[in-house]
Amino acid sequence: MTPWVLRLIIANVAMFFLEQGNPGLVQSLELVPAFIPTHPWTIVTYMFLHAGPTHLLFNMLGLYFFGPRLELVIGGNRFLALYFTSGIAGALLSLFTPTVGIVGASGAIFGVFYGYAHFWPRDRILVWGIVPVEARLFVILMTALSLSGGLGIGQSGIAHFAHLGGFVGGFLYFKWQERHVGAARFRRQAEPAPGHGSTADLERWARIPREALHPVNREELDRVLAKLAERGPVGLTPEERAFLDRFSSASR
Repeated sequence: MTPWVLRLIIANVAMFFLEQGNPGLVQSLELVPAFIPTHPWTIVTYMFLHAGPTHLLFNMLGLYFFGPRLELVIGGNRFLALYFTSGIAGALLSLFTPTVGIVGASGAIFGVFYGYAHFWPRDRILVWGIVPVEARLFVILMTALSLSGGLGIGQSGIAHFAHLGGFVGGFLYFKWQERHVGAARFRRQAEPAPGHGSTADLERWARIPREALHPVNREELDRVLAKLAERGPVGLTPEERAFLDRFSSASR
């Protein structure tokens, strides 16, 4: 498990135990959108509260399964920024339900889902552990369900706008990264120059110390290298080339 995924899970579990038998704590930290002007801290603190063990379990499972691979690719600081940006966006979009008390990390976790689909859109996710769905389709379906739920169609008692806000926050975060932090430039640099060979890149990528990597990262390396062997450098996506460049640079 990666560092920030582990810390976030520990923080959420610890807060869940602190909540028990302490309604005053919940009341002071839960999000009531209409009270944001007088309780601005709740746009962050609500993410660490949960309505019950099942609520906590599903959110932490989502973070556990999708978070580590994403954190390894974008780095811990950016992963944490994505997490909180998505959670805060979920809080702000919940202004459409101003008097409802909201708790849970779902908005932040939905931002992690979006980040995963951003990098691996064709990866298959087993919904309910049974139904295989591509990551990009999963995000589209969950967005539609959250929007319809927020409009009063479907199951009540769920913070649909917080979920939808998580996707919105994830989308905006990656757009901001591409425009202002040089991600687009980095992707262009990772693309092969027309008419030029990639011998130097291939040699550099071949020197990545596989056994020294985290198991999740090692699995991703094996997948990308297998694709490289099958299709060549031009068959890699910008994200896959960036992944190889990141770890080949770290190994110098």
